[in-house]
Amino acid sequence: MQNKHFIGLGVAGNFAGHLEQAGEASDFVKVETKEAIQPKAIFPFYVPSQTLSDSEQFLSIFPLSHQEIKFPDNADNLQIEPEVALICQIEYSDKKVTALKPTHFAAYNDCSIRRPNARKICEKKNWGVASKGISATRIPLDKFVKGGNLDSYRIACFHKRHDQLSEYGINSQTVGYSYFHQKLLDWIIDRMNNQPDQDPMNNIANLLKQAGYPAQAIISIGATRYTEFGEKNFLQIGDTSIVVVYNAEKYSENEILTMVNAEQFEQDISALVQKVI
Repeated sequence: MQNKHFIGLGVAGNFAGHLEQAGEASDFVKVETKEAIQPKAIFPFYVPSQTLSDSEQFLSIFPLSHQEIKFPDNADNLQIEPEVALICQIEYSDKKVTALKPTHFAAYNDCSIRRPNARKICEKKNWGVASKGISATRIPLDKFVKGGNLDSYRIACFHKRHDQLSEYGINSQTVGYSYFHQKLLDWIIDRMNNQPDQDPMNNIANLLKQAGYPAQAIISIGATRYTEFGEKNFLQIGDTSIVVVYNAEKYSENEILTMVNAEQFEQDISALVQKVI
């Protein structure tokens, strides 16, 4: 994260059932999709530009942290959103996105305020410094097609309060995403070029222009489903959020749980441990 000249985007509705659990399915009633499992939209969480409109200026604040979540003012319904983030190179032609080339992946927390009346998705996502999280451990992708190394990984999520550890997200396979591999990339490229400024969505093409057509993107590809505990419990100051993306062919769930309890992880695991402050 030394170079902050990338655009930060997220995918909404790429894991069956998450939007319903988050109370956000109604936000997308007017959004048309070609098939039932299709994600609903992409949204910006960071745009490196000082020329954004007054209503979008908050997106220019760098929100990612490896270690902390800063509790927002005037909000008490903050939830962890455990995801995989792809670090991608962006290719353009005639100011249109023509390709996304993922190079690495990492554990990601698309931490969100549940605001039922928010005008745009992005208004729930960036409330300033340390409002989201990405692991400092980024794992190289060998290829983002079926059989690639990311296919063997799982996403786990935990919550700790007063040394009481609880499973917050359902331990899920990365291949459980509704859209994945090239199908996901093709859909994101289409949304980057063609998504309108309508209802909960932003015009991403306009944001890319204002950012000077950045060469890189960090794209969080969707949150997993919550456990019953995660669905009903919100973050408080002093809590710890833990998101772990690990190779299930190498590590068992019990081994991951031992590491989570100790907050110490092997170097080939992408783990994100954030204290709520």
